[in-house]
Amino acid sequence: MSQRVKVKQILLDENTNYDVVVKGWIRSFRNNQFIALNDGSTNNNLQIVLEPDSITPDILKRLTTGAAISVKGAVIPSLGKGQRVEVKAAELEILGDCDPEKYPLQLKNRPSLEYLREIAHLRFRTNTFGAIFRVRHALAFAVHKFFNERGFVYLHTPIITASDAEGAGEMFHVTTLDIKNPPLGENGEIDYKEDFFGKATNLTVSGQLEGELGAMAFGDIYTFGPTFRAENSNTARHLAEFWMIEPEMAFYDLEDNMNLAEAFIKSVIGYVLENNREDLEFLAQRLEEEDKQKPQQERSELGLIPKLEFVLNNEFERLTYTEAIDILKNSKPNKTKKFNYIIEEWGADLQSEHERFLVEKHFRKPVILTDYPKAIKAFYMKQNEDGKTVRAMDILFPGIGEIVGGSQREENYDKLVTRMEEMHLPVNEMSWYLDTRRFGACPHAGFGLGFERLVLFVTGMGNIRDVIPFPRTPKSAEF
Repeated sequence: MSQRVKVKQILLDENTNYDVVVKGWIRSFRNNQFIALNDGSTNNNLQIVLEPDSITPDILKRLTTGAAISVKGAVIPSLGKGQRVEVKAAELEILGDCDPEKYPLQLKNRPSLEYLREIAHLRFRTNTFGAIFRVRHALAFAVHKFFNERGFVYLHTPIITASDAEGAGEMFHVTTLDIKNPPLGENGEIDYKEDFFGKATNLTVSGQLEGELGAMAFGDIYTFGPTFRAENSNTARHLAEFWMIEPEMAFYDLEDNMNLAEAFIKSVIGYVLENNREDLEFLAQRLEEEDKQKPQQERSELGLIPKLEFVLNNEFERLTYTEAIDILKNSKPNKTKKFNYIIEEWGADLQSEHERFLVEKHFRKPVILTDYPKAIKAFYMKQNEDGKTVRAMDILFPGIGEIVGGSQREENYDKLVTRMEEMHLPVNEMSWYLDTRRFGACPHAGFGLGFERLVLFVTGMGNIRDVIPFPRTPKSAEF
């Protein structure tokens, strides 16, 4: 039997007049002669031409949208409009029937994104989600390519952990205890010594702390894995399960960290622009059509591809949190109380609306903010000499706000312990982390990037639930 050839390969091939076997799903069937066949390798369909009267009536009846078929035939130049080549079918076999009365993805009804989330197991078959998930794949590949070419070690950090890297406390508990009748200690609280791991454990919110341990041996490492937040947030920007990319680098200071993060973002976006042009052009057109339905002030100033090229071709603006607060305090939306959160004084935690103002209205380019107040940042960030700020950096993007958060880490043992005590963190339980400050400490830094936020930006989609295959959100764990 001839080797199956993918649709994308046939459409790209300059040659014609050769025999192939193609397999895929019917997107449409017209005039009892022309099948639009798609196999997921591209959004573009391959036209299959049937000889009139070569197919029996019982087979014709089964050639419905969604049915899986195998076709053997010759690739020939197409005389019709809309395609360069087509396959003249010599043999056709139906591999799987699809009932047109029950199949929800009919061309005539163009289902909404909301409805497609309800049938997420089928939404991959649409052009929109085909393009999104091929782009997601390319971005993931580009992440590994970037770090591999720079000699980083890919470290798998634990998904089940007894530590809370962020100190946020919004974690999913992992237990094998009987939740109806858990063992209780003398104080009446649950006795986790009876649990599987002998202590309370959770799903990880970050691989950073374990990543730092790897950096103290390999120099440069990165993690890329699932992370979990039990935050009861139903916004278009939040997921309970998402993927994080977290590099940690020994001997890096804050500036090295910013330089790497900027180079990293530009590299992965550049890779997709080069290798997924067809999918990006489809998504750009989709975004343009969506924008036409919005009021003028809500429309994107740049199309999707110019926006990606804009990130690639501009140096990111770098400024301190203090400088940003001055800009925001004196901004028109702050003075006219258009912001939902008015900036009144230094020390305020910046909201997405403030971040987007800086990027989209003030500087009109991606922004890196540094040196945040230590009171609003995590315990592990290196303290500046002023005693008020830490060597943190956030990268802010148009349409999204913060896409990267990072810092130089505090390598001084005494300062780190003092900060942990101030924040009421269990110093004894973190002795393994503190060992990196006891034994051969060195300056080091790292950052975290939420992968779905990157995919959201690159695809131009409006809801983070549409860029992960099966979204996990409050009251929703379908499929």
